[in-house]
Amino acid sequence: MKTVTLDVRSPAEVMAGALAAAKSGRPAKTARISFATPELLWRVLTAKRWEIVKALCGAGPVSIREVARRVNRDVKAVHSDVTALLQAGVLDRTDSGQVEFPYEAIKVEFMLQAA
Repeated sequence: MKTVTLDVRSPAEVMAGALAAAKSGRPAKTARISFATPELLWRVLTAKRWEIVKALCGAGPVSIREVARRVNRDVKAVHSDVTALLQAGVLDRTDSGQVEFPYEAIKVEFMLQAA
């Protein structure tokens, strides 16, 4: 099963992880999409956008019109949300112009600590 981890890590932590993977010569064990703060993660992954991600999980490439049908929403509103998810690197656009979430499972990981 192809899994992605959504996590909260500073840009420095992301770079350190990428450098470590490059130095080891081995690919990372899991795909990651990182956000600098929990607030940014929740700003990008609103409830409506999370619905889109869930609908596309393991579905393969689909048109935006098909995404709208699957989440039972207006195409224009879905287009706006898909654009935000594409810009954040959560969704991919195929060569044919369709969109996809190329994973079958999602793990969300972050820790809240006292200040």
